[in-house]
Amino acid sequence: MAKDEEEFRGGVEERSINEESSSSMDHHQNPNHHSNNSNPNPMQSWWEAISKARSRIHVLSSVLPSFPSLSSLADSDRPARSLLESPDAYLALSSSLSDPLSGSGDDPLCQWLYETFQSSDPDLRLVVFSFVPLLSGLYLSRVVSSSPPESPTTPSLAGFEAVLLSLYASETKARAGKPILISIPDLSQPSLYHAPRNKPSPGAAATTSQSQPPVGVLCPPLEPQVAVKSTKRAYIVAVALDCYYRQISQMPNWSKLDFCQFVAAWAGQNCPCKSEFDDDGDANGATGENFSELRVYEDEDDGIQAAEEGISRLKVAEDYNENGVCSRGSRIPLPWELLQPVLRILGHCLLAPLNSQDVRDAASVAVRCLYARSSHDLVPQAILATRSLIQLDKRARLAAKTAAAASAASNANTPSKTKKPEVFLVSK
Repeated sequence: MAKDEEEFRGGVEERSINEESSSSMDHHQNPNHHSNNSNPNPMQSWWEAISKARSRIHVLSSVLPSFPSLSSLADSDRPARSLLESPDAYLALSSSLSDPLSGSGDDPLCQWLYETFQSSDPDLRLVVFSFVPLLSGLYLSRVVSSSPPESPTTPSLAGFEAVLLSLYASETKARAGKPILISIPDLSQPSLYHAPRNKPSPGAAATTSQSQPPVGVLCPPLEPQVAVKSTKRAYIVAVALDCYYRQISQMPNWSKLDFCQFVAAWAGQNCPCKSEFDDDGDANGATGENFSELRVYEDEDDGIQAAEEGISRLKVAEDYNENGVCSRGSRIPLPWELLQPVLRILGHCLLAPLNSQDVRDAASVAVRCLYARSSHDLVPQAILATRSLIQLDKRARLAAKTAAAASAASNANTPSKTKKPEVFLVSK
């Protein structure tokens, strides 16, 4: 795949050189070109951004000739934003990217995404970010479900990898070789938000001021990558998803919905334990039904039979095809480095107030599938995080239900004013 990526980048660089040569010809033909760059005009910068966005949309319409409605987006006052917020455009690109033969080094749509991300227009880059869940989901699912890499029938995924590597390279350049650090609160204090009641002695205060607050490494420095190796695949996708998370407030709902559906397929768990928190119970989350199962069996055969039934309930109910592929992806390995950005995005999809109900419902299913998968894989960090998200989701839904019921009751109890009888004056 490394050779395919080199050919992919070579084709992109050749087109970039042609664009630079054409812009240099425009520079010689326009004598005021240098003066305009030395004294930038906001109106000129705005018009250049509009022209660049329209050019990229026209290229996209030529790549997808079966969707003629794409070219109409170029006539908008903000074409890049219109492309980002168009569900028809997203459906067109999603259908093309989901084709079984897509993602190769000569895929024109992957080349369009790669070139568009190199643009300095933030709205055009947001368009590429909106397809990160789809690209990541398709790429990881196909890598797992495809035949061995040495097989000649394995489809090339160099186009997907080039786009993901461009996101990774951009983030590597932005971090400038520095890690992401976080300040860890001092748990020896009585509160995380208040000063201690008893003021320390002057000597202790001096010692405390001299000591530095504990710092943890959230993410180590990123190493430059020229190809997607199997040992770095999850990490590169995780960095791309982290870039997506930082722009998630501007992402359309259909992009978030794709992400939630892929995460549910990645987890691949459809066992009953994913819904163990959905029953009403006490404060500890235990129900009377669960307590009734914890009993001592007088007959050994009954105990063995009950244990076998319990184990069978923990098995995954297969709702996939014979290749293990779900409608939106496949079950994949989920290391902690990949789960971290996934959980952050799911938290936004669950709790952000402006998300649609479809996104919240899909995120609720995905986080329960992840909880079941983490329980089977015995990953304590993921179990704690997913369980917390499930509880937050339950409380948010309960609060919304209570508020709706209270609003309906208040409307029913509010006395309505009696209308005064209308008096018609008849002139004699």
